[in-house]
Amino acid sequence: MKIGGLQRLSLVDYPGKVATAIFTLGCNFRCGYCHNPELVVPEQYADELDESEILRYLRTRVDKIDGVAISGGEPTLHKDLPDFVRQIKDMGLEVKLDSNGSNPDMLEELLAGKLVDFVAMDVKGPLEKYQQIMSWRIDPEIVRRSVRTIIDSKVAHEFRTTIVRSQLEVDNFHEIGKLVKGAERYALQRFRPTTCMVNTEKFENESTYSDKELERARRIMLGYVKTCVVH
Repeated sequence: MKIGGLQRLSLVDYPGKVATAIFTLGCNFRCGYCHNPELVVPEQYADELDESEILRYLRTRVDKIDGVAISGGEPTLHKDLPDFVRQIKDMGLEVKLDSNGSNPDMLEELLAGKLVDFVAMDVKGPLEKYQQIMSWRIDPEIVRRSVRTIIDSKVAHEFRTTIVRSQLEVDNFHEIGKLVKGAERYALQRFRPTTCMVNTEKFENESTYSDKELERARRIMLGYVKTCVVH
């Protein structure tokens, strides 16, 4: 595993759990609003951390944390992810996985093996806007397959969308809702112009929805999912 970051204690990365957060290096998307370019762009990579040292650290924390949140970057790009997760599960810790949904084969392997307890998947927008938002071409059926794999697995899950005003209209959430229909939980995330992948004036001056628009989007999503929250 290529690991570029470790947060020893987190109360926000795994809903309802005290966790350690691990961040993998590398991503196959190039979303302009991404706030972790040091994990995504090879020429900006953070220093790689030693996997064995992280596993040793986790063994000292098994009585102090509930689980581990694995994010990135995009963790499912790493072929040795299942083995890494299996070692964490063997410690008795729960595992949450963050993913962009670009590798349904890996998701199916992890879920079939009962290696993850919670999956959070980014939904960039309606499928027809994916390439525009993430600056990368992907077969929409791959995204659709990942969504259905997660929902059908019955594992605890959350889908989430980061809202940049210029990229998404409120009415787009009808299409997003159809994509994730039947999901347990959806999160609408306010875009915050901090460090971005594309650090241009466009994103520095970009905004998110107003509270009123967020509430409209939330109400739309409640027609398709069980719970919708705003972050």
